[in-house]
Amino acid sequence: MQGLIGRKLGMTQVYDEDGRRVACTAIEVGPCVVVQRKTRDKEGHDAVQIGFGDQKPQRLNKPARVRFEKANVPTKRVLRDVRLDEGEDVKPGETVTVAMFEGVSFVDVIGTTKGRGFAGVVKRHRMRGGRMTHGGHSKRRVGAIGQCAYPGRVAKGQKMPGHMGHARRTQQNLRVLRVREADNVLLVRGAVPGPTGGILLVRKALKKAAKGS
Repeated sequence: MQGLIGRKLGMTQVYDEDGRRVACTAIEVGPCVVVQRKTRDKEGHDAVQIGFGDQKPQRLNKPARVRFEKANVPTKRVLRDVRLDEGEDVKPGETVTVAMFEGVSFVDVIGTTKGRGFAGVVKRHRMRGGRMTHGGHSKRRVGAIGQCAYPGRVAKGQKMPGHMGHARRTQQNLRVLRVREADNVLLVRGAVPGPTGGILLVRKALKKAAKGS
């Protein structure tokens, strides 16, 4: 299996084998229950749908409840599709834990960044802005956005004020520092997208695997 669903617990620090202090993120990974098995003949790819986080049945509509009843598993809050490794066979009802990452050196973490609402160009795109003194009247404005005559329009991709954050982001090739199976916790080096408590998808690193690392 390529990955599991998790929840960001926050950042902390640990010491490596050389005694250096390393900033890391603690992620509650699993346990995840297999809700549905998808095959290449029926769905076009070999994958499983896994669930994470308990949910009250009365908070789901009937089609969603029937999905869990068919698999004979408790209702879950979050569902994600995860591809299987070549030749791997997983059946509905099985539970997968963070122990899956034992021996894995690098992971990719997918999450949703913090939403910042409507933001200007200084905050959103780190533009410098205009002069703040000596009579300047363009302090945090975007400035000119087009041309005078030709082509006389705003170019595509022009950086302007707008909605900031709340976007899907993937942090690649994060080194795995600790796998705490008893606590269902995975410690990875560096930061991951999203706020504390945010839902994440932790998967085995694709690029590092391709290089054979």
